[in-house]
Amino acid sequence: MEGGNHSVVSEFVFLGLTNTWEIRLLLLVFSSVFYVASVAGNILIVFSVTTDPHLHSPMYFLLANLSFIDLGACSTASPKMIYDLFKKHKVISFGGCFTQIFFIHVVGGVEMVLLIAMAFDRYVAICKPLHYLTIMSPRMCIFFLFVAWALGIMHSLFQLAFIINLPFCGPNVLDSFYCDLPKLLQLACRDTYKLQFMVTVNSGFLCVGSFLILLIFYVFILLTVWKHSSNGSSKALSTLSAHITVVFFFFGPTVFIYTWPNPSSRMDKFLALSDAVLTPFLNPVIYTFRNKEMKMAMKRVFRLLVILRKIS
Repeated sequence: MEGGNHSVVSEFVFLGLTNTWEIRLLLLVFSSVFYVASVAGNILIVFSVTTDPHLHSPMYFLLANLSFIDLGACSTASPKMIYDLFKKHKVISFGGCFTQIFFIHVVGGVEMVLLIAMAFDRYVAICKPLHYLTIMSPRMCIFFLFVAWALGIMHSLFQLAFIINLPFCGPNVLDSFYCDLPKLLQLACRDTYKLQFMVTVNSGFLCVGSFLILLIFYVFILLTVWKHSSNGSSKALSTLSAHITVVFFFFGPTVFIYTWPNPSSRMDKFLALSDAVLTPFLNPVIYTFRNKEMKMAMKRVFRLLVILRKIS
């Protein structure tokens, strides 16, 4: 099996989420509504931050980039999953499967770094306020963005390197609704135990490592806020609660999938569905409803759109 990919499999078949018609109908409504809301909400955040001068600060720059990457997060697996819900034969091409895996891991890697950058931004703003503008300069923000995309792409390419030359010559059925790397490795026509271990370690190390870094930042921030009880601190605590909520919604399913030894198929699918549909929707909701400046900016955007519509 050396000298390239000797695959004879040209497509993979998804088993999907369920065979029950009523549940599929419920999932269709649930997923469609949340997908449209996720796209609309994240586009609105990106547009508001880009056009409103009041939001031209490091925190909102990072938030706009998080919303941009969430557009990718909700679009890598959700549209096909929705499209496939009532299809009897759910398939994806060999190349399409690898492309989906690539973008899923790029988006995941970028989002982890952006969440760390946002935690660092809050750490500097609360723990070192006098040095905030010096530390969180435009150059630092661009640096964080560069590191996020570089790490996301490298992580994804590293994952693909494990499977790009594997032979797929037999079973092609995936008990999932998207191309899941650990499950795909199990379909290869050779022993992939070591590769599965390396993939789990690679993704698990990135997830757990990022989560621990975030935890350290937020512990320092919360200790600082606790020592200085004031109106400013309560505002900071409100912002922090939004950040911490987003972190737990993002890392909860991801850490569980890559660190739990043998999750059940049903639990695996539920967590994957939550990560693909619910988390990208909750991010704009949490950040807008808990942030007065964002709500004011969105009102200004709506007023502008109404004026432009009247003029046209």
